Amino acid sequence: MQQKFDPITLEILWRRLISIVDEADASVARTAFSSLLRDAHDYTCMFTDSRGNELVQGTFCTPGQAGAMALGVKKIIRAFPYEEYKPGDVVIVNDPWLLAGHLNDVCVMSPIFYKDRIVAFTACVFHHSDIGGRVASDNREVHEEGLFIPPLKLYTAGVPNEALMNMIRWNVRTPEEVIGDIRSQVASNHVCAQKVVEMLSDEGLDTLDDLAAEIIDRTETSMRRAISKIPDGRYPYKGVIEGAGLRDDITIALTVDVKGSDIHVDFDGTSPQVKWGVNVVYNFTYAYVFMAVKSAFDPDIPINEGAIRPVKMTAPEGSVVNCTFPAAVAARMQVGHFMTEMVFRALAPAVPDRIIAGSGGTPAQTNILYGQRHDGKPWFTMIIRGGGMGAGNSMDGHHCAIFPANGANTPVEILESDTPLIVEERALLPDSGGVGRKRGGLGRKMVIRVPNDELAPPVPVTIAVQAGRFRYPPEGLFGGGNGAAARFLKNHAPADPSGLTFADPGDRVAFYSAGGGGYGDPFERDPEEVLEDVKNGYVTRDKAREDYGVVILPDTLAVDEAATAACRGKK
Repeated sequence: MQQKFDPITLEILWRRLISIVDEADASVARTAFSSLLRDAHDYTCMFTDSRGNELVQGTFCTPGQAGAMALGVKKIIRAFPYEEYKPGDVVIVNDPWLLAGHLNDVCVMSPIFYKDRIVAFTACVFHHSDIGGRVASDNREVHEEGLFIPPLKLYTAGVPNEALMNMIRWNVRTPEEVIGDIRSQVASNHVCAQKVVEMLSDEGLDTLDDLAAEIIDRTETSMRRAISKIPDGRYPYKGVIEGAGLRDDITIALTVDVKGSDIHVDFDGTSPQVKWGVNVVYNFTYAYVFMAVKSAFDPDIPINEGAIRPVKMTAPEGSVVNCTFPAAVAARMQVGHFMTEMVFRALAPAVPDRIIAGSGGTPAQTNILYGQRHDGKPWFTMIIRGGGMGAGNSMDGHHCAIFPANGANTPVEILESDTPLIVEERALLPDSGGVGRKRGGLGRKMVIRVPNDELAPPVPVTIAVQAGRFRYPPEGLFGGGNGAAARFLKNHAPADPSGLTFADPGDRVAFYSAGGGGYGDPFERDPEEVLEDVKNGYVTRDKAREDYGVVILPDTLAVDEAATAACRGKK
């Protein structure tokens, strides 16, 4: 018989479970080597019940990894027979089709033993900056993209697999950092396992399974209640994602079927997979479909096995959103991040107040840079940059947000300490947010210079751009304007974002992230809000008049009410 828990005890235990995974999460910030993990937080920690059903994730996690782990960890656990697991075992894998969609996302998983039997599994996925391979988004197959690790024992009964460690070391550019980050993953799992065992002992429980079953069932009930807020019906949408460089555009066709508390998203009619690195595996596509439903209708619902049960998805095998091996997938975010926006667009007629306009951080603007310092020492870094978030029915878009990926912008000080590069400028872009009753968030400009003095590198700096929104800017909703498009420049001239760019000493590269789309009629925006935008430098006076019909006096920076009324009356 399944053990039952009274509401107070259940809440206490649930909060303790969250604190356990958050403590494991915090250990990453203290022990990780890479700034992508320490500062940009591109990782996810979680643990399951004894059967591999996801139970808890860290409070701060990335949706692409989180949703993919809910599906993928069950498969990874079954890569080995249960009877072969021993205390101290650690499994490592980065198979894109098993988990989060590209080789850089490395999963480290460990069984948790209590009273001589498995009571749970703990896992964390880190986005490793360096996994070897050619880092450009124009690769044609996954074999070009780095080291492919099937499920293997990194530790067996606590004994490290040094041969595997050495293989990893010799296939990456910065082995000290990569191995250090893998050890951070092992440490995170150890913290999680230790705290789970302590909780079981303190609470007099022999297993997590009964507690997990109740939490998962309650989560499913909450998720179904959230989906029930959507009117029943079929909601189709067809969108286009730009091809990098001169490549053909990609068509995303989807239909969202809502029936009671069940939701099904079908991608029939979507473009086939392509010969460059933006293909998306099923798990990653599902993760951002799920993100749309969860964030719009109940963002406080935990992500676990119960949350994913009501959300089903089908996608043609061999399509760009359900690609088959050996498709190139390194830049899968250039397509995958759009899935949340596409579902929002489909649901816009049904629930206009629950969604937001297009975001400049969709996809996340990812830049990979590497080279040598003046003394020949190699360096490698990856930075993630946000754009303006789309506006919603009741809010302006945030500036420089990484949505829906939920990462963090890398601080200038960290970039300059990790590399020989110099950040000459980093600033918000006025007028880049789409106009509307609610304004889109602003994009951002960042200019990086390669030093040409005694610190000049001996070889060109290699730059790979994994981004989008260069041709098609984020779209507004319900009369709102589009945000500004992204740009990538080298020495003030447009550069190709699809391949590799090489920067010599003295060269400057500039990255402009896109602004978010606006929501609603801009002439309905409160003039006082427009005035605050002008005072804050978000909107120029000329654009306030041209786009919002708000006239602001130059000397007093006050709204000229009569001129504004006349200007808006001309619409």
